[in-house]
Amino acid sequence: MKRGMTQRELAEKVGMSGGNIAAIECGRRSEANLTLATAIKLCDALRVRNPRKLLDSDSETSAD
Repeated sequence: MKRGMTQRELAEKVGMSGGNIAAIECGRRSEANLTLATAIKLCDALRVRNPRKLLDSDSETSAD
């Protein structure tokens, strides 16, 4: 999802390493391995109201 921030900025907002953000974005780390708390932080940081939009790789890039 494009939100106008770098992986580093997103990592800082959610308390993860840039490497973990990159792994999630590139599909090397499964969304299924995320904790609920981390998924919520990612949704908040990316302004995604529906977590399925974050987890569904086929979804559109616009937030609901």
